[in-house]
Parts: sequence; C-alpha cells; structure tokens
Amino acid sequence: MMASTQKNRLGRGLASLINERFDETSIGAEDRRSLPLALLRAGRFNPRRSFPEEQLEELAASIRERGLVQPLVVRPIEGETRAYEIVAGERRWRAAQLANLHEVPVVIRALTDNEAVEIAIIENVQREDLNAIEEGEGYRLLMDGHGYTQEDLAKVIGKSRSHLANTLRLLKLPDSVQELVRTGRLSAGHARALIGRADAAALATRIVNLGLSVRQVEALTQEQSGKAKPRKSKINDADTKAAEAELSQALGLGVEIRPGRGEKGELRIRYSKLEQLDDVCSRLMRRSGR
Repeated sequence: MMASTQKNRLGRGLASLINERFDETSIGAEDRRSLPLALLRAGRFNPRRSFPEEQLEELAASIRERGLVQPLVVRPIEGETRAYEIVAGERRWRAAQLANLHEVPVVIRALTDNEAVEIAIIENVQREDLNAIEEGEGYRLLMDGHGYTQEDLAKVIGKSRSHLANTLRLLKLPDSVQELVRTGRLSAGHARALIGRADAAALATRIVNLGLSVRQVEALTQEQSGKAKPRKSKINDADTKAAEAELSQALGLGVEIRPGRGEKGELRIRYSKLEQLDDVCSRLMRRSGR
C-alpha cells in the first residue's frame, strides 16, 4: 500500500505534495493564516543543519523591505496546544525573528511523518538550498527510511541518477572532510576526488590550506595512485612543481603554473578573500615601483 501511494506521487515534485505551491484556489481559508512566531518549532526532519548568520541577515533585510511573501508549511504538534512544527521554511522563520516580525503567514497541514520528511527534503533540494553533505543525507533518509530508489528520487527532485549517486558517495568520506564541505571550505568537486582514499582527511587539509583547484587535486590523486599519464619532460615537471611550491609558500595562496608551447604558459594565483587579492596587487605594484 505504501509503495503504491509513493509511486502515485512520483514525478509531481514538491508542488503536488503541498497543494500546488499554496495556490489560493486549492487551499481552504482555514488552512492558511498568520501565526505568532512563538508558536512555531523547528522541524525534526529538516535536512538543513547550517544557517550562516550572514545569509540570514540578508534574508531578514529583504523581509523587512518586502515582507514574507511565501508562507511556511507547518503541522500541529501532537499533545501540545497551539504549537506547530515547521515542515518547510525554517530558514525564513529564523530570518523573520531577526527582522523582528511577530507573526508569519503559514499553511497548516495534517501531515504524517513520511509526508513531512518528503516535503522538508524535497523543498530544500529543489531550492538548491543545501550543501552537498546535507543534500546527500536527505537522499539517504528518503531511500533508507521511506522506500525510494535512486530512479524514483531522481524523478521527484528533477536530478539525474548520476548526480544522486555522486552526492551519496560523499557520505563515505571521513567526518572531518564532510564538515569542511558543510562549512563551505571544501567544494563537492574537491571532496569527490578524495572518496576512497585512506589519506582523505590529510589531503583535504592540504587543499584548504593551499587553495588547490579541483584539477590540481585530481592530478595529485592520480599521480599518487600511479594513474597519472606520463608527461614528455619529467625535468620540466619537477621544475614547475618546485616553482609552484615556492610561490605558494611566499604568497600564502594556491599557485598553479601551466606550461604552454615553447616558453609560453600561464601563472594562476587563487584567493578566497578580496583582502588576499589586494595584498598580491600591492606586492606587484611595489615591485614595479608604482
């Protein structure tokens, strides 16, 4: 019975799960109202665990200017009087508190745990509102606890099966590496190159400290595993790596040298903050006497 119900829901996405995106014609007046913030509780099934303060402040500023346009989806909390669990919209709820709102628009639904977890995860994924680890944990919860296959889930969220598989593989990384992805210090592309490596944690730290590109990491892991393609000039490769290391140490930034034809080539310097770019520019200007 559960499998049949789930199958009928596939392919329709979030909108069908919560009545066509809150269309007034499909929602009874008793379902849509404003509730005091104090009556709302954070959702148990929200895959999002990170709420960066800067992003919340930006959203709060928008709410102060334009109000909260999209209502939250909530459900009554069993055993409590006038208390509601947030199913979708916890980030908006937190930002509304920063904006000093007293109440917010909501859609109240009598949802089962299965329905609540589906909406919570699918809403965030379709909004591309999660980091790669949170996204993977959401997929795993739907598959392990609610009977979804990768093919079923791909239809619901509008992602390819390869995207799902690659995202789920990130959950095999050490906890320390996953935390770097959660905090945005390591990209999903960097992390994928570390899957299955015993030294993943050490490599992740090196990537962050040196600001290595995904291409550099892939080349490094291939070389260490003996899969790197042989190059024409080992002497030039050694010289290039030595120069990269020397410049990287001097600048405190990731440096990549790409030899071209003849004596041509490219020098790439990576920075993660504008202050680092200003510092490099200042050094170059001083060297040129400007």
